[in-house]
Amino acid sequence: MEQTKSRDWSVVLRGLQSLIGLLGLCIILSLLSPRFLTTGNILNVLRQTSLNAVMAVGMTFVILTGGIDLSVGSILAFSGMVAAGLSHSGMNAAGAIIVGLIIGTALGFISGLAVTKGNVPPFIATLAMMTMARGATLVYSNGQPKTGLGDDFAFIGNGKVWVIPFPVIVLLILLIVAYYILSQTATGRYIYATGSNERAAGLSGIKTDRIKILVYAISGLTAALSGMIVTSMLNSASPTAGSGGELDAIASVVLGGTSLSGGQGSVAGTIIGALIIGVLNNGLNLLNVSSYYQQLIKGIVILGAVLIDRKRR
Repeated sequence: MEQTKSRDWSVVLRGLQSLIGLLGLCIILSLLSPRFLTTGNILNVLRQTSLNAVMAVGMTFVILTGGIDLSVGSILAFSGMVAAGLSHSGMNAAGAIIVGLIIGTALGFISGLAVTKGNVPPFIATLAMMTMARGATLVYSNGQPKTGLGDDFAFIGNGKVWVIPFPVIVLLILLIVAYYILSQTATGRYIYATGSNERAAGLSGIKTDRIKILVYAISGLTAALSGMIVTSMLNSASPTAGSGGELDAIASVVLGGTSLSGGQGSVAGTIIGALIIGVLNNGLNLLNVSSYYQQLIKGIVILGAVLIDRKRR
């Protein structure tokens, strides 16, 4: 009986370890910097974190199937650049954003086809898409940023509802939708089953190829949505936007407790992982820590999370 209770507590603690880590980090930073817990700084952290968190939600779907998507940063840049170009050409902001989202979804769909129908390993398929999308961004923009996108376009990244930044609201809506799909629908069960044991899932009648194509399309969509937000925030589309974004997205997913082997994890955990990275970046900036050391510290945190995941598995 006591052993059963001990196991139950260990399961609970494993499920809450990301949240405990986030709370511990916040306590430490609040003691080191009195500016950390101010309302303005907390809202700033949430606003900045939303960029990575939106992209990481889509990455969660991919990693749950046992895959990986290295192309999200480049898809962010290309979709944002196309939307900015269309806005410059006179298209209204809503139309330009919709086209950008469709492009991101299409690129993710192509990656999914390469993985499933072409039998290309996810790492290679999305690495190729990362290179192609970045190259397409440079060709489309001629290597130059596009600025001055208008007030309507600026709202998605800079607007507020009451005091809450609009990107945070976008993230909350996305979180609710993603949580519902993964926990309340057959598609969500199929995603987990594919990641747990693809062969067994296929033998049970699940069309695993369709599931994989779907999750890569979702990843492309969320990368494009993040591209719309960052382009709006800066009122500019840069050909170098999103560089390294795939690493932060993957790190958020892993820190949130999703297994790189697939089949285990949640979008709620991913949001906590994204907050850990956002809070860590913000705290180190408040403490005037060199950006060089910030990269080192973030790398150590990510490596530690992966080692914990491997030990748990």
